[in-house]
Amino acid sequence: MLSVQNLKWASTACVLIGIFLTSVNIYPINIMFHFTGSLGWTIAGVATKDRAIMTNFGLQLPLFLIGFASLAGLV
Repeated sequence: MLSVQNLKWASTACVLIGIFLTSVNIYPINIMFHFTGSLGWTIAGVATKDRAIMTNFGLQLPLFLIGFASLAGLV
């Protein structure tokens, strides 16, 4: 099982890849990478009881879900 520290680093990599893909306009894979990183950071925040991390990344998740729904033509 991944340690929280490994989860944070993997999530950071995913967020940065997502940001890079957004900057070069590679869509929709950018949303998938950033969502994965945000989910990992949210889990790390819950595991460490860090409310700032949970707030920041936890509130990003519904926004990405709206993006996925839009991509699927549901919104």
